[in-house]
Amino acid sequence: MIKRQIIMNIRDRIKHHLSESAEKHRVKDIRIGLGYTAVMLDNGQVGLAYTPHRDMPLGCTLFPGFIPQKDIPANTLLAFLTSDNVVETAVGLATANALANFNSVDFTSGDVIENHLLGANDCVGMVGNFAPLIAAIRKKTQKLLIFEQIDQPKGDLIPSAEIEKRLPDCTVALITATSIINHSFERVIQAARNCREIIILGASTPIIPDVFTNTPVTSLSGVMVTDAEEILRIVSFGGGMRMFKNCIKKVNLRM
Repeated sequence: MIKRQIIMNIRDRIKHHLSESAEKHRVKDIRIGLGYTAVMLDNGQVGLAYTPHRDMPLGCTLFPGFIPQKDIPANTLLAFLTSDNVVETAVGLATANALANFNSVDFTSGDVIENHLLGANDCVGMVGNFAPLIAAIRKKTQKLLIFEQIDQPKGDLIPSAEIEKRLPDCTVALITATSIINHSFERVIQAARNCREIIILGASTPIIPDVFTNTPVTSLSGVMVTDAEEILRIVSFGGGMRMFKNCIKKVNLRM
């Protein structure tokens, strides 16, 4: 059975959903690190998003929308979600994740594979190379396709140009939330629409279930920042997920 189609650009939906909340907050700090981007709000909440260094524009000014003031309205940065500049989009998504970084009884904690059943007959399509998950997936099924932004096949990696052709044959799709930043989300979700499970994962994932209503997405797997100051320091020094473990909690939300 074909699942429902996306009815609006996901970045527009995130911005629209959080616009009222963004009007109530101001930004205390922004860090655009080599690995991740972080935004801290006036209430101490921090949101993360992947820094898309592969797709960065040429030149020494990577964030042309920079606002040289300390007390920036959160809705000013949230508006960057729909920018054509991927660095600005990352800042917008980090702001969105800061606004959504709150506790909920609906969350389950732990890695995404621990929270989803995979059978031996499942074929898993992984959009984005989540290397730490590969061994756990292969223990449950040998059918794993890993799509990455490369021009030619490399080892186990398949060029992302093959997504439309091969992802529809998968039963489970693990899709990096970086697809929201590099503006490929809608294309990938369209290819995965018939999968039994479609899971958006990574530190960039906006844990906002209402945003994904009327899409084929079945689960969201992201993080909540638990040590704001330390995460800002790590981001500033180019750190990534392996260094975040004492500053975040991995959370999962079933749609």
